[in-house]
Parts: sequence; C-alpha cells; structure tokens
Amino acid sequence: MKPITLDGRGLNRAQLAEIALGAPVRLDPAQMPAVQRAADFLADQVKKQEPIYGVSTGFGSNADKLLGAHRLRTGLPGASESSDSVLEELQHNLIVTHAVCVGEPFPADVVRAMMAIRINTLMRGHSGIRPSVLEAMAALLNAGIVPVVPRKGSVGASGDLAPLSHLAIVLLGGGEAFYGGERLPGAEALRRAGLAPVKLSHKEGLALNNGTAQMLATAVLAIEKLEDLLDTADLAAAMTLDAFAGRLRAFDPHVHALRPHPGQVHVAANLRRLLDGSSLADIAYHLVPRFRQWQPESWATPEQQALGFDIGWDWVPFSQRHGREKFYQRFRPFRGGKKHQPQDSYSLRCIPQVHGAVRDALEQAKRVIDIELNAVTDNPLLFPDLEGAREIEDQVVSAGHFHGMPLALAMSYLKAAIPVLASISERRLNKLVDPATNDGLPPFLIGNEDGTESGFMIVQYTAAALVNDLASRAHPASVYSIPTSANAEDHVSMGANEGRHVLEMTADLAQVLGLELYTAAQALDYRRDMINAARRLAREADAEALAAKVLGAPLPGHPDRPGFLAEVEALRGELAAAGEFQPGRAVQAAWAALREAIPFMGRDRAMDGDVATAVRLVEEGRLLSAARAARD
Repeated sequence: MKPITLDGRGLNRAQLAEIALGAPVRLDPAQMPAVQRAADFLADQVKKQEPIYGVSTGFGSNADKLLGAHRLRTGLPGASESSDSVLEELQHNLIVTHAVCVGEPFPADVVRAMMAIRINTLMRGHSGIRPSVLEAMAALLNAGIVPVVPRKGSVGASGDLAPLSHLAIVLLGGGEAFYGGERLPGAEALRRAGLAPVKLSHKEGLALNNGTAQMLATAVLAIEKLEDLLDTADLAAAMTLDAFAGRLRAFDPHVHALRPHPGQVHVAANLRRLLDGSSLADIAYHLVPRFRQWQPESWATPEQQALGFDIGWDWVPFSQRHGREKFYQRFRPFRGGKKHQPQDSYSLRCIPQVHGAVRDALEQAKRVIDIELNAVTDNPLLFPDLEGAREIEDQVVSAGHFHGMPLALAMSYLKAAIPVLASISERRLNKLVDPATNDGLPPFLIGNEDGTESGFMIVQYTAAALVNDLASRAHPASVYSIPTSANAEDHVSMGANEGRHVLEMTADLAQVLGLELYTAAQALDYRRDMINAARRLAREADAEALAAKVLGAPLPGHPDRPGFLAEVEALRGELAAAGEFQPGRAVQAAWAALREAIPFMGRDRAMDGDVATAVRLVEEGRLLSAARAARD
C-alpha cells in the first residue's frame, strides 16, 4: 500500500481508513522544522526556569505544584534510584499511571487510526514533542505493532488520557502489544520489530496522551461504515418498494423541491435511480393478484401446478358501483393485492424524509470530524514565534482543545439517528410478513398449504430485538458529565463512549438491513411470480380460465354474467399485452447477487445460515456493489 504522508494539515477520512487497514505512514520532512522549533523553544524555557503547566508543574489538580531541580529525598533513606531528572520522571509517570483502561482490546484498525491521528496532530508543531519521538511512533505503526488498548476508560477530557497512555506505554517499552499475531509484552514486541524504547523529555508524555484520538478514530471508522450502510438502507427500501409494487410519485423531484433538505432530496433521487426500469412499481392496482393458498385444483398444467401459490381477485358487482362509476371507468373492478389508494404507508412513502434526516446527521458529523482530523488537541499549546509576546503565558497557553464535546455531540446525533434507520427498516420487514399489511403476499412469505410452516415469521423477531437494543443504547453519553481529577476537570464530554457506541451500533444496523434485504428478496420473488403467473394465464387461456380466479363472480345464467365476462376479458387483454414484470434494474442486480448465495425458500428450512450470509453480504458490500454497477 502507498504510504500516507502526515503533515498535520491534510489528513482526511479516506486516508485514515487506509492507515487503519494497514497503509504505512511517512512524516512530511517540510514540517519537521516547525516540530523541532517548538521542542527547542520548550527546552529553552525550561533552562530559564519558567513555570510551564505539565512541564515544570504537576497535572490537573496538581497544577499548583512546582517541580524542583531534584527530588526531596535525594541522599536520604527511601530515595528514588531513577537516573531520570524530575522533569523526565514527570512525563514517564504520567504515561504509566494513566494506562488503566479495562475491557476487551480495540481491534487493530481502531488502534492504528488512533496512532495516526496522534502523530498527525503533533506534526503541527504546537506541542513541544521532538521529531525523534514522532519518528519512533511512525516506526511503531509501520512495523505493524498494535498496542493493546482496552476499550473503556476515557471520559473525553482531558482528551482520551487513559487509552492514549496505553498507546504511549508501548513506545516506552511497557504495556502489551499485538505483533505477528501474538499478544506480547511491549518491550518484547519492540525487540522483535528491531525498535528501541523511547525516553520522554519535556511535555512529551502530555503531548502523547492529551488529545481526542480514540473518540476521533472510532468516529471516523463508524462514518466509513455508515456511508455504505445508508446507501444499503436505500437499496433495501427500494427492494421492499418493488416487492410491494409501491407508488413512486412521492419521490418525484418537484415534490422534494418544496422541502429541500439535502439528505431528503438525495434519497428521493437515489430511490428513483434504484427503481429505474421497474414494471412493478406504479403498476395498475387491478393487475396485482393476491396470494391464495395452493390447492390441487388450483392449476391445470404441470408447469402451473409446480407453483407454490394460487392467485385471485374479488370482483366488485355492478350493484356496488353506484356513485363510483367514474372511478370504475379508469380502474377495472377487480380487487387483488393492492388497495385502490394513492399512497403507501409511512415506512414506504416517507423513506426520503427519514433516511434523508439520518444522512443530514451524518453530514454534520463529517463536518466536525474533518476539522478535528487536523486540529491540535493537546494542552498547553506552544506559540514560539507569536508576535508581540511579552510573557511566557502568551506563548504557552493552557486552553481546552482536548475537550471532546464537538465530537461527542456529533456522535450523540448519530446515536439517535442509527436506531431511527434500523426502526424504519424493521417496520418495512414487518409489513412484508404480516398478511394484514403486505398487500396480498402470503402470510410470513411462505406457501404453507399443509399448515406446517413458519416462513419468515421469526426473522422479524430478530430485527425487533436488534432495534430495541439499538434504541436502548441511543441515550447520549454527552449529557451526563462526571467530574474528574478532584474537580479540576469538572465538566467532561464522554465523547469516547459516544464514538465507541456509534462504531459498535453500525454492526447491529448492518444486521437489521441484512434481514430486510433477505426478507424483501423473498417477497419480491412472490410478487413478481404471482403477477407473471397471472400474465401467463391471460396469454395461454381464455376469459373463463381467468374468471375462475375471481371470487364474487355471478354464476352462469345470472344477468350480470355477460358483463362480468366482458370485464374479465378486458383484464385478460391488459395482462396479456404486458411485458414480463420485473423490478428496477439496480434492485434486480442486488436481488441476483443475493440469490447467488441464498436460494428462494419454497419450504421451511434452517435459516441461520441464510441470515448469516445475508448479513455478510451487507457487511462486504456485495449487494450494494451489484446495485451501483447496474444503476450507474
């Protein structure tokens, strides 16, 4: 993989994702003088004995403690045997005492992203770290050493202190790391990679662990996943719309011009592209038969008998059309699977408004993250060449850039948005399996002529459980600050929890969308096959054969019988003249990709393998890739 150059100014989300997956990094030589200048400035101020937070003072609530030239116990019993100076010991102790996270380790992609973010921000030259330490960090990353960073322990101010200390401690030869597939002591991982541990100088411990790298890394990787998941949600919705033979006018561009939220406009346009070429969407109501359970007498020919369903309509008698004559001049008097109504339910009709709002939440998060990727987030900040500086406090500024609230609130927004997207997906899935709402499809999408089959009933249960779990995790961590450091840090962001939650929630969202696509493909097969079976019957038989599929018909000899047969003949002619009914081209491509891996379920079978495959197809992006290729 091509190395990604880090200069503190040009890192973007796509590059960070590449680094997370293994791309090496290189430090921009043109930026190294600025890094060295800040380190030299700091060293000079230390020689002048200027009081500088985190350099010659303690940290947090210990900021009022000025460090001396040597330890108070020097020469006395109990004295430290360390050869480090007091200032060096301060930085070393900061790292080793702050590496106290708990829980399972983050995966390698998160840790690599954290390391790259930290290097990038320190390349700006406002932190006082030496170039040699940044080179050592880059070497650690490029060698494939992945520090063990447990997932929980950051409150998001002062930055991600504890997890970043787990990163830095390996640089010092401590802690643990993964290397070559093994979990090793940090010193051993360095030795095997041919690297030497680093001894920290002025402010370098603080520079290494005082920043927003964990919350930012998880946020970036979550967004990388969410961008494809949002497109997958549109695809799942489009397949469900085709399975419902849904109505598309609600997605017309002139409609959305009246409420032009960017995400909403985007989704409506995307649905139009995904459904382009569909002859199921906007089909005339009367052409859509409803499912009837297969019976031995349902069909005449062996080809027809092989079908797993029967089809039918209800006829509206002449006596029930009073005052509705104009309607029945336009629509034929046959009630099949689709009701004569101009609008679908909210989970179909409001897809642009719901999916679009989630997209807008994602765009807001991207805006915040793109700024944060090249921001300086440690403390204090060094301005060695500030014009007009009179005091050291003008050039060494204690500020609050480590506070993760910008990221935390952006992630809180996404935490609320993800369950919304999963919920509307589950509602569409439920609508597909419920015979009261699925517009004439079989109950639970299975023929069940012997009464022994459950079909897709329990798939909806799993989706419901996932949505509930997502909703229970949507409470924003950012609204609940717990003060730390003896109240010196009396308001924290909890952004690390937000970022971690969002990244974990993307996996559940992918599962819900996989379940919808799995279910929608089954429904689409039934819808298409039922309408095309009616079309073939119309082409191959006479009006009497089609009339046998209509309930409520007048019996032979009844005065209304001739008029009824004339209307059946008109229906037969319309069906016979139609082309093969198909979904949109992009939907068809995604359906075909799914069917390569998961066959249609004509009879109950073990579904666990199907479900796992459907989720994997979403996670790998195979259905989305197929749809994009057909759409574009």
